[in-house]
Amino acid sequence: MITIETIVHILDLGGTFVFAISGAVAAVNRRLDIFGILVLSFVAGNFGGITRDVLIGAVPPAALTDGRYLLVSILAGLITFFSYAGVDRLRSPVLLFDAVGLAFFAVAGAQKAITFGLSPVMAALLGMLTGIGGGMMRDVLLTEIPQVLRSDLYAVAALAGAAIVVIGDMLDLPYAASALVGGAVCFGLRFMAIRHGWHLPIAHLSAQKRAGPDG
Repeated sequence: MITIETIVHILDLGGTFVFAISGAVAAVNRRLDIFGILVLSFVAGNFGGITRDVLIGAVPPAALTDGRYLLVSILAGLITFFSYAGVDRLRSPVLLFDAVGLAFFAVAGAQKAITFGLSPVMAALLGMLTGIGGGMMRDVLLTEIPQVLRSDLYAVAALAGAAIVVIGDMLDLPYAASALVGGAVCFGLRFMAIRHGWHLPIAHLSAQKRAGPDG
């Protein structure tokens, strides 16, 4: 029988792979060399998990002690480097891979936080942080405004997915079921936000403010 720890580990590695793909695609788009692509693959794929593990005291982080995380990140980077044309045929490839990674990490992060005894609210927030960490660092390294700071349901989707896992644990539901539902909700929200422009309310500036102080 597959244990919860095994499922979490599989989701963690799956999230690492797809986030690493998103990091590699973004690096190729910015014309980085192969070393830069591999570095961005590792950072995008592992920063969220490393942050999570440090905060809950699971040190040293799994990404730094388990060679599979590095291997998966390098594999994703190499696949993108040598087969970029195939990866790029997907519609908005960075955003779609990012959405899948967000879903994987949100549900895995929430469950790992629960395992380490965090309260339901904190477990949901840590699941969200696990999901958004890699994408944030990827965007920061590429000098872009992180997706999480834009009004397109990025952090909200991760929080929703993590919250479903937490609620499922409180109701003693099987983790596989709550993770499936939570991941689907997270991905669905991000996909709809990407495709239909769903977003949270934003502040409206006057024409003078938009033009800047010099008009």
